[in-house]
Amino acid sequence: MSSPKIERALISVSDKSGLAEFARALADAQVEIFSTGGTFRHLQEAGIPVIEISEYTKFPEMMDGRLKTLHPKVHGGILCRRDREDDMAAVGEHGIVGIELVVVNLYPFEATVTREGVTFDEAVEQIDIGGPTMVRAAAKNHEFVTIVTDAAQYGRVIEEMQQSGGATSLELRRELAGAAFERTATYDRAIANYFAGLKSDSDFPAAISPTFRLAEVLRYGENPHQQAALYASPQAASNRLVNAEKLNGKELSYNNLLDLDSAYKIARGLPGAAAAVLKHNNPCGAASADSLALATRRAFDGDPVSAFGSVLGFNQTVDLATAEVLAEPGRFVEAIIASDYEPAALELLKTKPKWKTNVRLLRLGEFPQSADPYEFRQIDGGLLLQQPDTLADDESQWRTVTEAQVADDLLAELRFAWAICRFVKSNAIVLCKDCSLVGAGAGQMSRVDSVEISIRKAGERTQGAVLASDAFFPFDDSIHEAAKAGIAAIIQPGGSKRDEEVIAACNQHGLPMIFTQRRHFRH
Repeated sequence: MSSPKIERALISVSDKSGLAEFARALADAQVEIFSTGGTFRHLQEAGIPVIEISEYTKFPEMMDGRLKTLHPKVHGGILCRRDREDDMAAVGEHGIVGIELVVVNLYPFEATVTREGVTFDEAVEQIDIGGPTMVRAAAKNHEFVTIVTDAAQYGRVIEEMQQSGGATSLELRRELAGAAFERTATYDRAIANYFAGLKSDSDFPAAISPTFRLAEVLRYGENPHQQAALYASPQAASNRLVNAEKLNGKELSYNNLLDLDSAYKIARGLPGAAAAVLKHNNPCGAASADSLALATRRAFDGDPVSAFGSVLGFNQTVDLATAEVLAEPGRFVEAIIASDYEPAALELLKTKPKWKTNVRLLRLGEFPQSADPYEFRQIDGGLLLQQPDTLADDESQWRTVTEAQVADDLLAELRFAWAICRFVKSNAIVLCKDCSLVGAGAGQMSRVDSVEISIRKAGERTQGAVLASDAFFPFDDSIHEAAKAGIAAIIQPGGSKRDEEVIAACNQHGLPMIFTQRRHFRH
């Protein structure tokens, strides 16, 4: 059987983005449009011919809109199989007309329950009933009906209709049906998670079943013999990394994505104009300055050797002066993520450096101000779930525990160092000077090893630098090493059984030290 021409559409949407243009294209194609409630009014105000669904069913909307499309004349028109004589006879007998296109996006339940202060009753009212029923009916009968559940699908439907005399292909209808079932599954899972959370004794849901869509099959994983893919949350906003716009360069790799994720999160968390240089998911350089170009230069100077083949993150639009720093001879960059790029900067990065055709340039738009509510980590047979370490530190809890007090000009340096150390793998030690990372020790089994590595990386720049440690010092050996290197001040959480020995070592060397009373492990 050939694909049926779309003669009637039923449109009922919460998100009306692009709807008027889509419906106007349908009307121009002589498609009769049925609609409901707010969607009907939206189309009517846009001057698009539309029939209210109650006029067709001869049954009014009631119960404050809860009951409007749950009617045999609606679902009969959607579920009717055009190649079955008994179905067609029932349609004729009961005055049902066929509906070949169903356009439905569901009540915004997910967005509602994440809103601060939302009540249970408000959440319940955003549980769509008629919408999922129509979506499932249309998807089931996709041999004859096109189901649209996302505004991003509008263009393809209109394009196929224009190319085939008002019909869509079975291939497209089957694809849209799969997307529709995925949408209702995600929707139901969100509702189930919400109710599971109500009976949980903690802040975590009693059961979880996250849904992610395949966004891209990657070249390989961490190593060439491992297969890998990128999946996106259906609710991810356009300014999330998974939806960032790639403006230039080769395909993104698994490792690129991990580093880009850390790079923009570090840059986002730093004051002023900030740049972060990532290598193997650890910052090897980072800086804040009055201009992005100066911050970039200082970030590269943090560890120039490690910065070769790095991934960069910026918290401001990349301007021409910054692009000129990036394009200097001897630099090699794998990928860059920024909120935006000035046209001249983008042109320079794509044409001047040796890596011009290869470097991945990503535009994120305005950096997201909130993090995902949970972090997931797979272990054998299960998942670990935690809140992300994004909570701002309360400086009212900070206290100087040494005889020597922190000089005013070092406090900003200590804040910067403390902001950076939470992004370095434990055991983490960072040395900072002029609001720039000059030495880092990461991922070592003993803290004193991290101290020694950071000092070696910094070289002569240790003189007058400050030191931040993501967790307490278990022994005073690190303090003696720091003092010998010329460190000017230390910031750490405290909490060790040997805190008094560590404090005494600082007093011995006249080193001021702050306890923050919060650690920042990153395994």
